[in-house]
Amino acid sequence: MAKPRKTRRFITLESKITAAQDKVVRAKNRYEKAVRMLEVLMEKREEFRRRELMEAVRKSDHTYEEILCFIRG
Repeated sequence: MAKPRKTRRFITLESKITAAQDKVVRAKNRYEKAVRMLEVLMEKREEFRRRELMEAVRKSDHTYEEILCFIRG
């Protein structure tokens, strides 16, 4: 009767491994989706900052070269 217990344990172990692998795959997919969303949001923020900076340059009384000199230090 030892064989059926051994087989049952092996099947249980294999099912646990398969379940853990599935869980890792799902977590990886969620992570990758979150990373893509973060990249999109950061790109939108950068685009907003570029537009905001260019608008400030246009409205400024200083020349573009003066502003660049100020930014560069």
